[in-house]
Amino acid sequence: MPTGGTLKPAVRVCRRVSEIGREAWDACARNPAYAGNPFIRYDFLHAAEEAHCATERTGWGPQHLAIDDEQGRVAAVMPLYLKSHSQGEYIFDHAWADAYERAGGSYYPKLLSAAPFTPATGARLLARPDVDADEARRLLLGGALTLCERYGASSFHVNFPTEDEWRWMGEQGLALREGQQYHWENRGYATFDDFLAALSSGRRKTIRRERRDAVHGLEILCLTGADITEDHWDAFFGFYMDTGSRKWGQPYLSRPFFSLLGERMADRVLLIMARKANDASGRWIAGALNLIGDDCLYGRNWGCVEDVPFLHFELCYYQAIEWAIQRGLACVEAGAQGQHKIARGYLPRPVYSAHYIADPALRGPVERFVAQEREGVEHEMEWLAEEYSPFRQDG
Repeated sequence: MPTGGTLKPAVRVCRRVSEIGREAWDACARNPAYAGNPFIRYDFLHAAEEAHCATERTGWGPQHLAIDDEQGRVAAVMPLYLKSHSQGEYIFDHAWADAYERAGGSYYPKLLSAAPFTPATGARLLARPDVDADEARRLLLGGALTLCERYGASSFHVNFPTEDEWRWMGEQGLALREGQQYHWENRGYATFDDFLAALSSGRRKTIRRERRDAVHGLEILCLTGADITEDHWDAFFGFYMDTGSRKWGQPYLSRPFFSLLGERMADRVLLIMARKANDASGRWIAGALNLIGDDCLYGRNWGCVEDVPFLHFELCYYQAIEWAIQRGLACVEAGAQGQHKIARGYLPRPVYSAHYIADPALRGPVERFVAQEREGVEHEMEWLAEEYSPFRQDG
């Protein structure tokens, strides 16, 4: 039973997560219900702000909410940003913005609760484990909606919440949207070969061939903790910039962000790096960045400076699976999009978002759209899993 006492009804708005502080923020973020998620930790959010990635200048103005108990201690928090665009979110509402602008409205600014630049599911309504979670949720949501009105924002969005939070927000009247990602699940495998044995014969052969071709002449290192150096981050940032320039023009994360990540969360970082085995210079040619949860490995960024067939699959998918199996993790989330992941053992799984639209003229069409979209997404996930699953169909 919660024993933390009564919560004050006032909601504070903090322009930097540092105004709340690590100890107070993580007292909420380390709630056993969701403590294993690295993206809601103080150090991750603070690194994004300190490295000037999530700031007003970049269109990610922090507006974090905090609620105190009667003793004046922080009891609940919400990561929240005032957005001047819809970039870096991975839940796409550009069509809503365009339609509203064409009708004479102003879609921006809007409010967003999310982990910046991160398409990974995690709690958004964070409360200390000794306080009433429902009361904390009501106060945080009410504070966000009040702030939306105060700023004249068009809308309030919660991206990649937990399913429980998502359903609760639907009960509070928010429009519920459903998308899909591709996740690998550990079915009790002891080795990578155990995983392969669960696949069809054709997929086993293909994956073995891809792995053999990918690593030919290369050295692959899985680095975490103190093994990650600034030289590794220098190389990886080059990969990240190359990938970003190909995909969207202006990458979101700055070089200092990666140093801060290594300095403050090295034990939560898995950096998988590749270099030529016979290259005396030791030059790295590709890398994949993952963050480590208590029970899940989260694939985040990838890049390369040389094109090697199947190396992307090896570093981002197969090495991640192998590492997760060795450490008994339950799943690997490989990030947004990519139906090609299905053939590598990553099956469709739902992800969620919830939306409040202030203007009824836009709210109605959005609510109808997301209801139809949810039905389509659920049918598509079922069809993809049935038609393209690489796993053996025993019996």
